Amino acid sequence: MDRRKFLATTLTAGTAASITSTAVAAQEDKTIRIVGVSCSPRKGKTTATAIQVALDAAKAVDPRIKTELIDLGGLQIAGSLGGATSAEAKQPEDDFELEVLPVLKTPRVPDGMIIGSTSYFRSMSALCKAFIERLQIFREPKLQLADMPLGALATGAYRNGGQELIIQEIQTAMLVHEVMVVGGKPRAHQGATLWNAYKDDIMKDEFGIETAKQLGVRVAEAALRFAVQAS
Repeated sequence: MDRRKFLATTLTAGTAASITSTAVAAQEDKTIRIVGVSCSPRKGKTTATAIQVALDAAKAVDPRIKTELIDLGGLQIAGSLGGATSAEAKQPEDDFELEVLPVLKTPRVPDGMIIGSTSYFRSMSALCKAFIERLQIFREPKLQLADMPLGALATGAYRNGGQELIIQEIQTAMLVHEVMVVGGKPRAHQGATLWNAYKDDIMKDEFGIETAKQLGVRVAEAALRFAVQAS
């Protein structure tokens, strides 16, 4: 092969590879990533199940949506030590740094998030509060979670066991990140509320499961709409 043919062949191959690479990158850019976080200390129980229901409903909205569940059950996560910045707080390394943060950052911050907590003394769990406090790291050097659609979910031992209060607590705390708070559709305007009245078989709470589904759909629709506007 002479030099001219060699260069022509090389350039053609390079162009084809570049086009393929660009197409792959473009396809990846179309992915809408929604992360659900179960903040119950009981791993794999009612809150995690409810979050997964919401994520499944979100995923069904559009083929571009990819979902991921982060179950904090069994993890050791300390609350914030304070300080104007996370560096000043000198936070010791724990499961948030080791297990949770890599998921939240990979491949980028989520396009949407659903946070769920159990009701303890009619308030969010200590694990949920610690998780939200540790999200402080996403406020530096800029608000990385700003405008991200956020939905909230709560489970309780009673139908009216403080679920709405917990949803409000989660939403209020996350507004510090300037997220876009969304509720669900009818029956879940504020967020998803579930009742654990069937010995941890939360799927038997038909009303509550429906609110989880509607919340997932609403977060997905908001994430898609914002992605279109941003592009």
